Amino acid sequence: MSQIKIAVIVGSLRKESFNDKLAKALEKLFPADFSLSHVRIDDLPLYNQDDDGHPSAQVTRLKSEIKAAQGLLFFTPEYNRSIPGVLKNAIDHASRPYGQSAWDGRPAGVIGASVGPIGTALAQQHLRNILAYLNVPTLGQPEAFIHNKEGLYDANGAIGEASLKFLQSWVDAYVQWVKKHL
Repeated sequence: MSQIKIAVIVGSLRKESFNDKLAKALEKLFPADFSLSHVRIDDLPLYNQDDDGHPSAQVTRLKSEIKAAQGLLFFTPEYNRSIPGVLKNAIDHASRPYGQSAWDGRPAGVIGASVGPIGTALAQQHLRNILAYLNVPTLGQPEAFIHNKEGLYDANGAIGEASLKFLQSWVDAYVQWVKKHL
């Protein structure tokens, strides 16, 4: 059985990132034929169209990792009611130059965790708008706005019992979404 490669893009750089922790915990819920790989975005230069003809090694690596994946999984925090600049920067780099987007056609899932009760709803909506423009078919339902609160994780960092059924159903829907688009 061949592995389905998923590029995981976490839009937070914080050491104790809620979204990085969620990404690592959700990995355990995927079937054995899925291989998840975290894509590094913290070392990218700021996007500048003047650099399209001679991208940095970091940008070349990013685009290569995205192109090698059969699916995308975005974990976004919400900063000022939108996505973080570091995530937008990575999206811009991998979509350029025009007509050479690494994102094109790869199915995606969008999820995020926050201390707020509405999770990352607005950031996710903004991200979905960007992905739609980039021709990235994005899982619409179920949506997952994760409230990072007591009980989300167990003592070992795995998804806690109270959230396990919902998050497993989200992962299962994402898996079917990716398979549908292969």
